[in-house]
Amino acid sequence: MPTQVINRTSVEVMLRAFRLMHTAKCMAELYDRERAICGKYVHSTSRGHEAIQLATALQLKPSDYLAPYYRDDSMLLGIGLRPSEMMMQLMAKGSDPFSGGRTYYCHPSLRRDGMPTITHQSSATGMQTIPATGIAQAINYLQQQRLRPAKDQSIVVCSIGDGAMTEGEVAEALQMACLKQLPILYLVQDNDWAISATGKETRRMDAYDYAQGFKGLKRKRINGSDFSEAYAIMTDAIEYVRHTRSPMLVCAKVPLLGHHTSGVRREWYRSPENLAHHAINDPIIVLHEQLLSDGISSHELEEIAQQAALYVEQEYSIALQAPNPDPSTATNHIFAPTPIQVETGERLPPNAEKVLMVDAALHAIDDILAQYPEAIFYGQDVGGQLGGVFREAALLAKKYGDHRVFNTPIQEAYIVGSTVGMSAAGAKPIVEIQFADYIWPSLNQLVEEVSKSCYLSEGKFPVQTLIRVPIGAYGSGGPYHSGSVESTLLTIKGIKVVYPSNAADMKGLMKAAFLDPNPVIMLEHKGLYWSKVQDTEEAKTFEPDENYIVPLGLANCVLSASAEALAKGQTAAVITYGMGVYWAKAAAKNFAGQIEILDLRTLHPLDWESVEKTVRTHGKVLILTEEPLENSFAESLAGRIAKHCFERLDAPVFTLGAENVPAIPLNSTLEKAILPNVEKVTAQLQELLAY
Repeated sequence: MPTQVINRTSVEVMLRAFRLMHTAKCMAELYDRERAICGKYVHSTSRGHEAIQLATALQLKPSDYLAPYYRDDSMLLGIGLRPSEMMMQLMAKGSDPFSGGRTYYCHPSLRRDGMPTITHQSSATGMQTIPATGIAQAINYLQQQRLRPAKDQSIVVCSIGDGAMTEGEVAEALQMACLKQLPILYLVQDNDWAISATGKETRRMDAYDYAQGFKGLKRKRINGSDFSEAYAIMTDAIEYVRHTRSPMLVCAKVPLLGHHTSGVRREWYRSPENLAHHAINDPIIVLHEQLLSDGISSHELEEIAQQAALYVEQEYSIALQAPNPDPSTATNHIFAPTPIQVETGERLPPNAEKVLMVDAALHAIDDILAQYPEAIFYGQDVGGQLGGVFREAALLAKKYGDHRVFNTPIQEAYIVGSTVGMSAAGAKPIVEIQFADYIWPSLNQLVEEVSKSCYLSEGKFPVQTLIRVPIGAYGSGGPYHSGSVESTLLTIKGIKVVYPSNAADMKGLMKAAFLDPNPVIMLEHKGLYWSKVQDTEEAKTFEPDENYIVPLGLANCVLSASAEALAKGQTAAVITYGMGVYWAKAAAKNFAGQIEILDLRTLHPLDWESVEKTVRTHGKVLILTEEPLENSFAESLAGRIAKHCFERLDAPVFTLGAENVPAIPLNSTLEKAILPNVEKVTAQLQELLAY
């Protein structure tokens, strides 16, 4: 029922909301009327949702963060965006201030004085909850570190449709918000539709009932079509989150008066009776009646509606005249520029002692945490007494505190996706996926949120994160602890992939990866951590100093062929990384002076210059990987070499990898049969040299 508040301030707010509701309504009607132009690119509008969106937006502060979803155009009007700006995104114009024509209507990336910050988001069907919760986690952490004022009352509002609440990633976000008691408000807009499926078809309960299972999450169910009621309740809800620094969920029941999208029209799946039932609760009609009751004349309200319509037409004219994107800019902003361009520090300082790879990684993270208070490290089992199942984070939690190094629930999507929000709010997250085989639940966030953020926000929101991933077969780890995943990761554009093979590189590359403003995945071979595998003693190196940094994208020649063998044309090169370096080194002992080994160190960006130079020098090359060979990065690299170095090749490009099986068997004899080894590399090199 409507809130009985009739003082002049409230009426002014109601009139402002009424004007914005009509603006949104006129925009939706214009898009439908001008379908030939506006329907070129898919979009949704807020018709029916206007009241709850404006009741929220009108109370946000510039210091807040907002994670809208694709139907929130009234929300965006409420924080102060102009219709023409939104229309430029609708028509994918080059002057679209959010993405330059790269992404959909109502997908803003916003850093602007006087308005809440809006990070990049995908077409959010629940996925936005994790980055949004990551923002709240960062606010909480930075306040603990005194990097944000203790009195800072910034909050995060995450908007979502009820149909998306069934996504598993939503549960991960809610779990973390409750566990850490984060300052975030989840606004669920329930119109009883998930595209063409009704609530009865897709859920046993609404979001309000679902939230009951999350202890520490305050909840409220409201009528989202009544602006007065919604505004009063959202005032209380926002103040609750702002002052208690605790999470809350508001479930707002709203009608759906427009289409699902411009491409899925309401008349295709909804009955006239259903449409009429929803129209009864049109927020504009409800607010119109309340304003009449509060003494506002029908003439004044009609004048507001007419002014809104004229304003929308004027804004549309501005958007129509805006230029299209310049095709030459299509590849801009894949990555933010990195400050790390040259190798610095001492790789072999005086009095250095040899160190294992696992300890080099530990020391690198220790150095980072000591130097950068905004750095935070989390993942499964990295905190507490254990410090990682490989002891790769041993004692860091004890040294820096559980607020900086801590265990997460088993939820890989949150571990990876939260870094988007953490980075946007000013934290520098380091996270760990416990085994490469466990990375798959995080791919939704890695692909749709992490990798695309810089590109689709035109560089406004690069994601600075270091994602550590122990990888590879070692000690009969079996099918779920031995996998190699680099080829899959390398198909994801917008991330960098690093794969060190020794302790010195581990330390130098770890520092560079952390300082890179882009997402970097550090693949760390478990079999090289302790140099216990035969022929891997050289993975243990003298430890570089604390300032040592190796730029990403620089390969390293770890074994050179002799000048004599090269002059006779009796050499070949092995291009490899990770464990492959040591198979190649051991095999090379059978061909004295004839083999050069190039350790790529970084798989993306690839040091193509060094690859090309190596191939042109020797004319014969073997690409060696631990992955199953078919459709792999190794085969892709072989094809690239064949294309660009064809005239300098003296033999086909040879490739060697694991057998093409879906998993590494547990049995040690079967594991050995599947993987490359010294004998297999020796046989390949013998054939290559004789070609």
